[in-house]
Amino acid sequence: MTSIIEEEALKLTEVQTLKGHTDRVWGLAWNPVTGTAGTPAMLASCGGDKTVRIWQQRNPNSSSFDCLEVLEEIHTRTVRSCAWSPSGEKLATASFDATTAILEQNGNSFECVSTLEGHENEVKSVSWNASGSLLATCSRDKCVWIWEVLPGNEFDCVSVLQGHTQDVKMVQWHPTVDVLFSCSYDNTIKVWAEDGDSDDWRCVQTLSESNCGHSSTVWAISFNATGDKMVTCSDDVTIKVWGVDIARLQSGDTNASWSHLCTLSGYHDRTIFSVHWSREGIIATGAADDAICLFIESEDHSVDGPKYKLLLKKEKAHDMDINSVRWSPTENRLLASASDDGTIKIWKLDSMA
Repeated sequence: MTSIIEEEALKLTEVQTLKGHTDRVWGLAWNPVTGTAGTPAMLASCGGDKTVRIWQQRNPNSSSFDCLEVLEEIHTRTVRSCAWSPSGEKLATASFDATTAILEQNGNSFECVSTLEGHENEVKSVSWNASGSLLATCSRDKCVWIWEVLPGNEFDCVSVLQGHTQDVKMVQWHPTVDVLFSCSYDNTIKVWAEDGDSDDWRCVQTLSESNCGHSSTVWAISFNATGDKMVTCSDDVTIKVWGVDIARLQSGDTNASWSHLCTLSGYHDRTIFSVHWSREGIIATGAADDAICLFIESEDHSVDGPKYKLLLKKEKAHDMDINSVRWSPTENRLLASASDDGTIKIWKLDSMA
């Protein structure tokens, strides 16, 4: 797949600008079971205007999206992050009001079926594990909470993870194994796994500057489709790619350690807030320089491991900071971006021909 992309001349074309939010847009999430088999794609967005918006493709063949619903009463402060459950039935939203809400679609509307409380202050991120049986949240209170999803929309906190020394910016589950990753204002990425003997969760690895990690706030984490590589982005204006022995990890050895593979620098000149890896292997980044960059693994591997090259850079993709970039999980080469300018843009990666 990579070699085909390498041979193509590609451009990032803006398909549509979605307007409606009255403040910066922080987070985006594609519903994972829409946009396929004749189902129109669905996208959730959240922002500083305290709302969550649900956008839907007009029909499966259309490139236009309409606002299906505006959820205004769910949170009392900024909604920082949103994430769909793997079944696409529930949407979790994390807010500066210190709560995480669980929304469920009921006919054409969404209703709040549960509110998770416990963090001392702003909740920054929320993530479901691959099976939808666990939910993770993180906060400015430096803690990561793991919740077990129970029948009847009940959520039970099974562990409070304390290890970061500053605001935790993002939590992200591994795509195939129940191992959790968190990144922070303390410049580190922490890897958390369940202790088989005690059923409690513990930190099994910390990726910091001393082991080729970032030198400033780590804003985001994403994994490739197979889960053997992870990409991170930071206030230090670099993107780092990490690798793991996936066979060892999937065999149940949660202590399998992640190692630094390469660092990409010189592509953005301000904080990189978001990174997302597509199923096809394209890494997208969005930054405070208002640009989107796309990277792919280069064919010419060195003895030091894989190398990545810039596929394209879209300057002035938005008028202000880009807070989130998200590839569609079902439609290849469809990308959404969210910005401080209050808009969401839908992009298509097309060949120049």
